Amino acid sequence: MSRTLRITYSLTFMGMLVGLGAWSVGGIESFNRTEQMTFLNGKLAKAAETHYDEQFPIKRLSTNLWAALDFKLFNEGRPGVVLGREQWLFTDEEFKPTAGADHLMQENLALVRGIRDTLQRQGTQLVLAIVPAKTRLYPEYLGEEQPASLHSELFNQFHAQVRQANVFAPDLLAPLEQAKARGQVFLRTDTHWTPMGAEVVAQALAEAVKRQSLLSGEPQAYITEAGASAPYKGDLTNFLPLDPLFSNLLPKPDTLQQRSTRPVSPEGEGGDALFADAQIPVALVGTSYSANPHWNFLGALQQALHSDVASYAEDGHGPLLPMLKYLQSDAFKQHPPQVVVWEFPERYLPMKNDLSAFDPQWIAQLKNTRKTEENLALSSNRTDH
Repeated sequence: MSRTLRITYSLTFMGMLVGLGAWSVGGIESFNRTEQMTFLNGKLAKAAETHYDEQFPIKRLSTNLWAALDFKLFNEGRPGVVLGREQWLFTDEEFKPTAGADHLMQENLALVRGIRDTLQRQGTQLVLAIVPAKTRLYPEYLGEEQPASLHSELFNQFHAQVRQANVFAPDLLAPLEQAKARGQVFLRTDTHWTPMGAEVVAQALAEAVKRQSLLSGEPQAYITEAGASAPYKGDLTNFLPLDPLFSNLLPKPDTLQQRSTRPVSPEGEGGDALFADAQIPVALVGTSYSANPHWNFLGALQQALHSDVASYAEDGHGPLLPMLKYLQSDAFKQHPPQVVVWEFPERYLPMKNDLSAFDPQWIAQLKNTRKTEENLALSSNRTDH
């Protein structure tokens, strides 16, 4: 290698380093420091390091390039998403088998029974809203990868087992399948249902509640208003890290029309708002299907039930943990509602839950509620005889 060529090579390499360094420094402008981040506790340095690492150009370039190769050559995304036909995306939780699934299902069903019994002792009726999987509602958009055999009969199995346990769980699959002729009930690039799908479920639940005469009291009127439609980038696109270099490869965004629901009441009414929690007849517990305002499930439920509904749903914790927290809350202990609607996506039934935040003895009691009651009944019968 000649001296001129070595100098040219060295200067080019140094220029690349300087250029990449300058490019990465530009990412510092987007760094937001919070009050908790200080030099003394080390949180500022850690947060800055993490932010710099995420913004580092070489990392972004390699991530985008690798994702683009996976996407174009193998029709795959990162773990978490399964690619379907016509730019439909599905969560891989509806596809992969679960180790020890039968045992986990029985454990979770035992908790469902115990939770139902706990609510009944307070005079509260449980309405279990089992949300069908997106793959079940839109099998026509599945690609080569198919759900594991565990998931094929999971919905029917779930319903059969809760019926056997006398848990009230209205069928939501048929209404959603019928509604597909009128529009999308699940988002194409997201895990969740559309506002229309949420409304269909709310109406089906309300009809079931009415047939069983589970609610008493004066009906309340609600009105839902639709806002403007806008592009919506679904959560499943996060598992396709193609942005910004290959953003043109991403599935086109969904179109989401935001809805909002409010009570219809005369001006000046509602002066007792401070005491509203004590008078709310329905509680909603569940996952991001209920907690995320984008779908307006809470509002749709209020309008369909003609009743105020208090939401205790949480995003990112599955259906069991928010329900266990609700049972231990002052809101339930002091003011148990007439009805609890428990939104429970079917795919969570065979999943393991981290219940370490709760008293193990209490969890064991919930699981053994039915056995305990049966033993008490047997003891009582022996005493009577």
